[in-house]
Amino acid sequence: MEANRQAHCLDGLVADLSAPKVLEGLIQQAERANASDIHLQKRADATQIAFRLDGIVTPVSEIPAELADHVFGRIKFLARLRTYQDSLPQDGRIDKADVGGRHDIRVATYPTVTGEKIVLRLFSDFTAPTLHELDFPDTICQELETFLRQTAGLLLLTGPAGSGKTTTIYACLRQLLDLGGRHIITVEDPVEQIVSGVMQTEINDARGLTFSKAARHLLRQDPQVLVIGEIRDEETANIAVRAALTGHLVISTLHAGSCQGVFERLLVMCPDHFAVASVVGLVLNQRLIRRLCPTCRGEGCESCLRTGYNGRAPLVECVKMDEPMRERLRTHELAAIAPSGSLAAAGRALVERGITNDTELRRVLGT
Repeated sequence: MEANRQAHCLDGLVADLSAPKVLEGLIQQAERANASDIHLQKRADATQIAFRLDGIVTPVSEIPAELADHVFGRIKFLARLRTYQDSLPQDGRIDKADVGGRHDIRVATYPTVTGEKIVLRLFSDFTAPTLHELDFPDTICQELETFLRQTAGLLLLTGPAGSGKTTTIYACLRQLLDLGGRHIITVEDPVEQIVSGVMQTEINDARGLTFSKAARHLLRQDPQVLVIGEIRDEETANIAVRAALTGHLVISTLHAGSCQGVFERLLVMCPDHFAVASVVGLVLNQRLIRRLCPTCRGEGCESCLRTGYNGRAPLVECVKMDEPMRERLRTHELAAIAPSGSLAAAGRALVERGITNDTELRRVLGT
């Protein structure tokens, strides 16, 4: 039903059976809708098209099977992939000039039981926001600013995929550049924005350049600030802790779901619990919640592609480490380490201000 309501957004594209024009029109429609991704999923007699809008995959239309074959072939050709290969995953990139778009595109193909699926990620050309442009509470912005002025310590961000962690990291980088005077190195997967004045590295698992290997070697490049896109294993965790312990400012993410969960995982990964307690300075747990469309206030209209929402706002809770908390961490009293405020309270405040609604709050927090 949702696909039928929103199929109008691709009207006229399938009437012209030229695969290049269909693909270009599809990308331009996604860009106008501020979509982050385009999903193309083959079915028996058609291919479903969906946009990821404000973090939600939203069906928008379908294209006939024969046309879809040509569009898939066009995508693979531009991404320099094997056009005949549909039984194994492939990854590539498309230059925006090749499709008349505003964004470079990452292409990922994957075989499914109903046919091949392709996801197109539209790389944002945004300028990194400042900390205050993140729309975080003033108290959390102040905590981040205080931490970033330090010369050593570990900042950890947590939250599910798509919760805004990367945007927060880029805002921190911008703040560090404004402060000046420090050699900053990042290890990212992928590099989503080139930041002048920062030495950036993109990992490549296929070639053996993992987070741990990159971080291990980059310490020899004499960084004062080290940004590790994600702590995925014990080696990377221990490198991050050791770097913070030896006079580096370290920023990273760790999937845990809560501030307390960050400490639980980190203590499992790092046998030196006293080092962990000594270096962790700040932990942020964040989510993104959709804003009600200002035009229709949740009813669904043309400007929001009938979703009822347009844009997102952050929900954030944080733990600032002090000496009593460090002592609790050393003795594994994790239950006593609680964030200031809560995601639920932050969400409730947004509902009361009319920025979002109860339905969206339940979707994000599951309560």
